[in-house]
Amino acid sequence: MTSESCRNGTERCSEALEKLGKNYDIVVNIQGDEPLIEPEIIDGIVKALQATPDAVFSTAVTSLKPEDALDPNRVKCVVDNRGYAIYFSRGLIPFNKSGKVNQQFPYLLHLGIQSYDTKFLKIYPDLQPTPLQLEEDLEQLKVLENGYKMKVIKVNHEAHGVDIPEDVQKIESLMRERNLS
Repeated sequence: MTSESCRNGTERCSEALEKLGKNYDIVVNIQGDEPLIEPEIIDGIVKALQATPDAVFSTAVTSLKPEDALDPNRVKCVVDNRGYAIYFSRGLIPFNKSGKVNQQFPYLLHLGIQSYDTKFLKIYPDLQPTPLQLEEDLEQLKVLENGYKMKVIKVNHEAHGVDIPEDVQKIESLMRERNLS
């Protein structure tokens, strides 16, 4: 177990790595609120980080459902043309001037899985919290605000995060349907 002083999952991973006292090139963090992440997604983010030496972090996104567009519990992501993260937000991004969800736009939903280069993971807790990180309460923003690169892969995944208590029943039902319980 990690200490209560850890402010987020990335800091918990850093502390766990230190406690293990072993040498790893990459650490994977699968957030507990994403119980149905497929093994292929885990492999994909690790391979993406290994293939991108200028990135210190990798993660995955999938298509955002229109009904989730305005849900602050569903973190959205925008990426550049080379597959690097530009920004993460609890709000809809990009947000067009009409103020409405564009049903034709391919909005991206961030999945609760990350892989880290261990050299970066060791210094992450020493980086000061950043304004955007604190405002959005998203640890990925501290990485971006400090000028580090984050590789993002797009996957075809029916996202079923557990963000509110009502989501637990949905996940349990899906797990029974898939014989995973």
